[in-house]
Amino acid sequence: MPKEHTITQFLQSTNSDIEEKVCLAMKEISRGCVEFIGYEYIETLVRRFYISGERFIVKAGFDPTAPDLHLGHSVILRKLAILQEYGGYVKFLIGDFTATIGDPSGKNETRKVLSFEEVAQNAKTYESQVFKILRRDVTDICFNREWLGKLTSADIMRLTAQYSVARMMERDDFEKRFKEKLPISIVEFMYPLLQGYDSVILNCDIELGGNDQKFNLLVGRSLQRSYQCNKEQSVMTMPLLEGLDGINKMSKSLNNYIGIIESANNMYAKILSISDDLMWRYFELISNKNLNEIEALRNNVKNGSLHPKAAKEMLALEITTVFHNSHLAMKAQDEFNTIFSKKNNPTHLDSMHVQCGSWICKVLVDLKFAPSSSQARRDIKAGALSINQEKQYDENFKFLQEGEFILKLGKRKFAKIIVVK
Repeated sequence: MPKEHTITQFLQSTNSDIEEKVCLAMKEISRGCVEFIGYEYIETLVRRFYISGERFIVKAGFDPTAPDLHLGHSVILRKLAILQEYGGYVKFLIGDFTATIGDPSGKNETRKVLSFEEVAQNAKTYESQVFKILRRDVTDICFNREWLGKLTSADIMRLTAQYSVARMMERDDFEKRFKEKLPISIVEFMYPLLQGYDSVILNCDIELGGNDQKFNLLVGRSLQRSYQCNKEQSVMTMPLLEGLDGINKMSKSLNNYIGIIESANNMYAKILSISDDLMWRYFELISNKNLNEIEALRNNVKNGSLHPKAAKEMLALEITTVFHNSHLAMKAQDEFNTIFSKKNNPTHLDSMHVQCGSWICKVLVDLKFAPSSSQARRDIKAGALSINQEKQYDENFKFLQEGEFILKLGKRKFAKIIVVK
């Protein structure tokens, strides 16, 4: 066989293998995405990685407006981890400057502006949490104060000249507030510009964000043209993960969240509490399982060979392992079975001292079992509260005797109350 023919066959085989890898990679990268802008560019970047090993820059920004992250944030983190697998080098951007401005993004009012001290403290916790999912060797933690804090007046003026007020008003929440004659501060117009300028400085190829961030992500794409970066970042928007109620997006303010730094027991129990339908969305958006594995699980549940609870246990065990470890995840599973299958109390309970005469609704709020006394009243009336394994329906109940009491609210909230004079 001629040598040239052998080389041709080898190249064809190699190209075919690369295209197959690119196809599989794009399938996983696309998983769960709401919208792609610049899909072909991402495909080109992945192909280049398989051919030459050259990585591309992926950015996701998080404003440290709260001290810790929840599973809703892990949707973006998980997508970043997938992109790392296929050639992405992640610039995890902590917006320690932009967090002091405030971005409403879909809200009807200006977001509370945080102090530099609050932002700095919250940012520290973010750094320690993200590497539960991301690879350290292909991740840079960046802080946008490093460059935004150095912009001169002339720099700011040049930046504002890149966008018109008319274009800024195309953002849905700005348009809505304008029509309703609600205030919009000038500084809020700066937020998308500063977020976009981050993409210029970091020389991004791809930026990820929630689907409520689409406008801001596109500003970054536009500014890269204005500042002659010789590229326009592709944009990937991800859905907002529903919380435990299965309706609203996961949020601390709605008390429907699963915190990344929650105890293994709480995390495992909360995941098992979600509905069977919502379970598949969690699998798609935050599980490490690939699409084929998830589809096989779904088919097994459909044909009756796997109970939905068993599939949910797999999900709970996997997620708890990611954020803790396999040992703690297995202990959480055993603890859950002890409490709920055998109807026992947990082996370890948080305890709180209260004064004689304390009102039950205030106690539930202090325990963070309820966000307000009004919600505590509703929970008690609905029969969700037990004291020493006896149902309590009186929302005016007070602890009038000294001693220890075991409180249970709903299926997974337990605490020991020590009543003292």
